[in-house]
Formats: sequence, structure tokens, C-alpha cells
Amino acid sequence: MIKLSLAAFAAFFLIAGTAGAHDTSGGSASKVTLVYEHELPNVPGKSMKGVLVEYGPGGFSDAHTHPDSAFIYATVLEGSVLSQVNEGPVTEYKAGESFSEYPGDRHGVSKNGSDTKPAKLLAVFVVDTAQTELTYPIKK
Repeated sequence: MIKLSLAAFAAFFLIAGTAGAHDTSGGSASKVTLVYEHELPNVPGKSMKGVLVEYGPGGFSDAHTHPDSAFIYATVLEGSVLSQVNEGPVTEYKAGESFSEYPGDRHGVSKNGSDTKPAKLLAVFVVDTAQTELTYPIKK
């Protein structure tokens, strides 16, 4: 039941947001699109934003952080994604699996787990409404 609800939730974001989608920056062979944005009526000053990340074979996002106000819940929709948050292990998440990022976390690895197949993930942000930039590169 939880997987079905999660799939319906992800599908809602993809369908509801595509009309107003726009691209933001990504890494090599990746496409990042804002697919949903809505102010939370019961939490003044906060919004929910859905971001679709699409990786081509071997694609990745550059190491990055997110706004200090951002809580992120990410679900892999297709393929598999390798992810490392802070100094934790690099973990492979397959379609239907999820992970979270907390305010201040560093996302050092985010890449397609395959060199031959595409991968997609939906990242849902709860963030300050006034926040327009959702990703900041980590300077090496």
C-alpha cells in the first residue's frame, strides 16, 4: 500500500507540474526540471517544490548543497541512483526506493547507477517560499 501511494504521489507531481516545468542546472548528462511548486497553507512562509532529475547513461549531478531551509525527500522513479550524503557511504537506490536530505547536508555523489540505461528521481523539497535557488555547487 505504501509503494502504491508513493507511486501515485510521484505520478501526481510529474503530471501536475509538467505544464509549468522549467530547467535548472545539473551535471554531465543530466536534466533537472522543476515540475511542481505550491505554498503550504498551514505553514506560512514554506513551500513544497518537486524537482525531476533525469540522468542519461553514466550521467551525474555535480557535488552540491541545498538551501539551509530545505528538507528533501527523494524517490527513484526509474533505474538506479548512487547517492552519498555528507560523509556517509555511497548507496545505490533502485526504482521505488527513497532517501532524505536534511538542512545543511552535503550531497557529494548523485549519479546514475548504470552506464547503459537512464535513471530518474523525484526530489520533493520543503523550503522557504522565497527561496528560488535550490542547488549550490560545492567548491573544491
